[in-house]
Amino acid sequence: HVQLVESGGGLVQPGESLRLSCVASGITFSRHDMSWVRQASGKEVEWVAGITSLPSLFRAASYADSVKGRFTISKNRGMYRISLQMNNLEPEDTATYFCAAAATTSCALTTSFTEWGQGTQVTVS
Repeated sequence: HVQLVESGGGLVQPGESLRLSCVASGITFSRHDMSWVRQASGKEVEWVAGITSLPSLFRAASYADSVKGRFTISKNRGMYRISLQMNNLEPEDTATYFCAAAATTSCALTTSFTEWGQGTQVTVS
């Protein structure tokens, strides 16, 4: 039984920071690329950041242009956790943030998600 459980959302003012966490269970972390995606009210799902399943020496992170330089994704394999550090938040970052997993055998980031969390709300106002 796969579970992705997000936490860390909240209400902040512009310019402030939040750190989101996602704890995974029931998946093989070393065989899944992990991403954060978000969905603002009335808008389509937007991929935000992703990190590959590779060991830390080879692991790569990618970001949407809208968050590059402000957000940082990281992975703690031992704790089956990924995090999203969000700095200098903007009202446009307001959305529900989801943790998502994609099974992969590739070195490149895979975003064909097969597992999703329930989401955590981030409001910047």
